[in-house]
Amino acid sequence: MPFAQVVIGPPGSGKTTYCNGMYQFLNGMERKTTIVNLDPANEVVPYPTDISILELISLEDTMENLQLGPNGGIIYCMEYLADNMEWLEEKLKACGDDYIVFDCPGQVELYTHNDAMKRILNRLEKIGYRLCCVHLVDSHYCTDAAKFISVLLLSLKTMLQLELPHVNVLSKVDLIETYGRLPMALDFYTNVADLSYLQYHLNQDPFMRRFQQLNEAMCGLIEDFGLVGFETLCIQDKESVTKVVRAIDKAGGYVFGGLEESNESIFMTAMRAGSEWDHSVHDVQERYIENEDPNEDLERFAREYKMPKDDDEMEGVTASSADGKPSKRHSEENEPQDSKKRVGFADE
Repeated sequence: MPFAQVVIGPPGSGKTTYCNGMYQFLNGMERKTTIVNLDPANEVVPYPTDISILELISLEDTMENLQLGPNGGIIYCMEYLADNMEWLEEKLKACGDDYIVFDCPGQVELYTHNDAMKRILNRLEKIGYRLCCVHLVDSHYCTDAAKFISVLLLSLKTMLQLELPHVNVLSKVDLIETYGRLPMALDFYTNVADLSYLQYHLNQDPFMRRFQQLNEAMCGLIEDFGLVGFETLCIQDKESVTKVVRAIDKAGGYVFGGLEESNESIFMTAMRAGSEWDHSVHDVQERYIENEDPNEDLERFAREYKMPKDDDEMEGVTASSADGKPSKRHSEENEPQDSKKRVGFADE
């Protein structure tokens, strides 16, 4: 029973670079791998490919003959492939039990509401392929709260639409700080735990504050499903790639039985059992992100957004108490910004 990765993600998320790096990595550890190019717009690829959708249909010809734009042309190409899956099945027979990596288009409509990609994947499952979807997202979206919520909604909708074992990956994590400072520590974005912190940051924007109830509803929807989480990836870092590969193998079932030519490989034994030198999200944070105090914004959040208000504050009392002394709230507001105090929550 052959195994395969289905690599998807928005344009610019690094799918082709990922496929090239994964091809070298997997073949380097004696897992015979074949890449299948399913992107009709990707005519020049850096990796060797024996199977390409361009042999069946190309985006350029579709746009020229049917007078379609790029988006409509890609959707037509994938629908054409879904209707002619015999061609792909015949090509895959020559691969035998090779580990397959499908390099898919970046058109997000194919994974959110159009059924062409789902029909293709269902057909592959029927002929015996064990698929795992790898959804790449550019990590720079983490620097903007509104963009990150959009990424979460896209990831959630894709998971529900494709109905496959799914691994979400924040790609290009080594470049994340080039787009701006992260408001919170990196593990907040990988675990997707308490999105009320994101609501706080959204409400700091005068424009986004107008949609406070909508933001709260979207965050609540994501938390209610509780499906979305992320791995981090720097494709040039072998430890980072190892961590992602192991997550994919567990999700797709490859970890329960491999197809390597050398099953006694020490490296593969470590991969299956779980390597002790695998780095955590905190290691990634220290390596790639310069943040002196990742909890600084959380403390401000606790002061301004989550601290329970006293009854006298709710009634709108003045800043001074009856005896003429400054109230507690007034004195806190006039404290210097660089003062370091521990913030207590209501349950402490």
